[in-house]
Amino acid sequence: MTFHGLYDGDQVIFTGVRGMTELNHCPPRVVKMLSPTLISIGDTSTMSDYEGGGTLRQIRVSEFKSFKPMKDSLLNPSFVTTDDFKTHLLPLVHMAFLALHEYTKATGSLPRPWHDGDARRFLELFADVRRTCPVALEEVDEDLLRKFACTAAGELVPVNAVIGSIAGQEVLKACSGKFTPVSQWLYYDALESLPVDTSPLTAANCAPEGGRYDAQIAVFGRDFQRKLENLKYFIVGAGAIGCELLKNFAMLGIGAGERGRLTVTDMDHIEKSNLSRQFLFRSWDVKKSKSSVAAAAVRRMNPEVNIVSHELRVGSDTEHFYNSDFYSQLDGVANALDNVEARRYMDGRCWHYRKPLLESGTLGANGSVQVVVPNITERYIVHGGSHKNAIAMCTLKNFPGNINHTLQWARDMFEGEFRQPCELIKQYLEDPSKVQQILKAPTPLDIEEVKSLKEAIDRIPRSFKDCVKWARLHWEEQFHFQIAKLLSQFPADHKTESGAPFWSGTKRCPHPLKFDVAEEEHLTFVLAAANLMAESFGIPQLRDPEAIANMVKEVEVPDYDTWKEPLSESMGALKLSDLKIAIPPPKDLEGLVLNPLSFEKDDDTNLHMDFVTSASNLRAENYDIEKADKYTSKRIAGRIIPAIVTSTALVAGLVTVELFKVIQGHETLRLYKSSEFSLAIPRFCSMEPEAAPVKVYNDIEWRPWDMFEVEGEVTLEDFFDLFEKKHELSISMVAEGNQVIYSSFLKPKEKQRRMKMTILAILQELLGEEAAPKPGSFVMLDLNAKDREGKRVEVPFVRYSICASSGCKD
Repeated sequence: MTFHGLYDGDQVIFTGVRGMTELNHCPPRVVKMLSPTLISIGDTSTMSDYEGGGTLRQIRVSEFKSFKPMKDSLLNPSFVTTDDFKTHLLPLVHMAFLALHEYTKATGSLPRPWHDGDARRFLELFADVRRTCPVALEEVDEDLLRKFACTAAGELVPVNAVIGSIAGQEVLKACSGKFTPVSQWLYYDALESLPVDTSPLTAANCAPEGGRYDAQIAVFGRDFQRKLENLKYFIVGAGAIGCELLKNFAMLGIGAGERGRLTVTDMDHIEKSNLSRQFLFRSWDVKKSKSSVAAAAVRRMNPEVNIVSHELRVGSDTEHFYNSDFYSQLDGVANALDNVEARRYMDGRCWHYRKPLLESGTLGANGSVQVVVPNITERYIVHGGSHKNAIAMCTLKNFPGNINHTLQWARDMFEGEFRQPCELIKQYLEDPSKVQQILKAPTPLDIEEVKSLKEAIDRIPRSFKDCVKWARLHWEEQFHFQIAKLLSQFPADHKTESGAPFWSGTKRCPHPLKFDVAEEEHLTFVLAAANLMAESFGIPQLRDPEAIANMVKEVEVPDYDTWKEPLSESMGALKLSDLKIAIPPPKDLEGLVLNPLSFEKDDDTNLHMDFVTSASNLRAENYDIEKADKYTSKRIAGRIIPAIVTSTALVAGLVTVELFKVIQGHETLRLYKSSEFSLAIPRFCSMEPEAAPVKVYNDIEWRPWDMFEVEGEVTLEDFFDLFEKKHELSISMVAEGNQVIYSSFLKPKEKQRRMKMTILAILQELLGEEAAPKPGSFVMLDLNAKDREGKRVEVPFVRYSICASSGCKD
């Protein structure tokens, strides 16, 4: 079921409708919303009968905006809310700024930081303004007004980033006429960032020192500044958000103390397209490491900051480097990642080591921030599991409905044809024994891997003509044979079990294409595919379209009836003995050049986008989908909804504000803020994070941050006894990740054998000596357990520390 996301009065246009063709490309029709999945577009009785298919697209309608003059708006303001819990305070804040202007007129300066006399003078002037101002106030919060006065002379980098990014977007709106402007006053505050007890913030403690940090000392005092300087923080990612975070952290002096340090890692390198939104990089930095260039920029901004850059991916393969020693000395982690998998992994690391995590992301003009605090908030993983824009594999493979689907399909084809086969062969040549081990006792997944290897080896080209032949046959397979096969299974008039047309709704009925060397799109596909295949196997390329067209004419193309399925599908019936013979020995592949290609969208000479664009458009033609030009295809296929610096700056500002709270160790949930925003609408939403959920076993409450702690090498039998005696829990399964250490489903003899083994010995047996955990490390064990009444209950993970000493402590 698909939700249309439309409302009464929205306007839409249609394309690709069969039967009721009067709708195609007709003037926009006004929508009436009937339900989240149904709309009405008015009277269609005069149109021909609907047969199927079609796509609707919402049309954005221009809107005229007018605003009150400044003089009127000052006295009769309208507000944009940034925090629903503070909406009632907006008139008070508005009047406070009016009083601040009166204060500067009267005294020639702002109130001094945390100066009691100046704060009293401000409150007196506020009372005068209130008597003459028509703005209605529900209540007067004198504590808020005092904090307003005491911090007015201060200046904080992240608050500047928040206000500056919103103001910058408003300038862009005024210049372009695109997106909805703020109407009319927007106030942002983060007063909850101040200490709960502000008594140590005195005029003496917050007086200027004559240094670069005076503006923030005016707000938080000298002691807090020293704490900032001695922080040790890990920033994961040096892209758009990472650059903004590093800038904020450097300006605040984080890591500038004797004990402080910033660590940043990013395995990526700078591309031309990064320069528009990653402001730590310059044109001469293209092709250089993001993390090292960003670190150098931080040193120029603030030479006092101690910063270390790495070019490592965070993941299981780098846990030997980012180990317990590394995490134990951190004060926290700030993510600047672009994928859910890495975010989930870092959430797991922060959970393991009980470190706070600052999480953020942007999508065009939209963004979000989540603060994760041990023992107080929920973990990121709770909300991080779904991709709103993920495309189902069945849609990509057989039922594309728009150009996004065909472009994603083409991107996947690029990976599957020009990177993965080379990598498979490379792995085989580096370790041929692995295949032989697989074939001794193969699992179904192992068999599939060997099939893929066999297919990759069989198609190795020996000349450029071989590459052209492969490209031409690949065109036929993808855009003719596969479509013909789908239609043989589901003909155009096919009906579902309920009698409804199969090809209806979002399912477009395709048609096979016929190759024509004179068609530019057809020849472009073959030219790009042949050259990419040649590059991946070290064969000299040929870019001459005429020469390739002549080669294409020599290729013998089978008809559909004699076409053979791809090897990965047709090998299903092969016996194990056949597979053993099918893989040639490594010596037969000596001298082979292997160059797995990584998709690069910004190099117009590498043919990557030529291949993806032509493949996508040909598939779009199969399904009567409107095609996209190379520029549009690049934007979508590169998986970029263009990041804009206003939204990344706003996200980084909001993240850094939350850092102030994390550093102070706020224990009250309501003081933290998770945020979502859209600079386009504009809409801003700050909310209290979700609390860490409470669960129960044997009348004992626990949260996801809680863990059983077990130290020392023990047998599985002793481990079970410990939980039986101390926690009144009966264990039926123990697992470490995907490895099952113990299960009630094991055979009796295997159960008895493992019960006498240490947990480390079992892991060494399952993982191998090299991959097994080492002394001094720890693993997280997942338990299936029953409580004292024999009911299955959810229990905390076990943090099992492996050390040289014997015995079991808990």
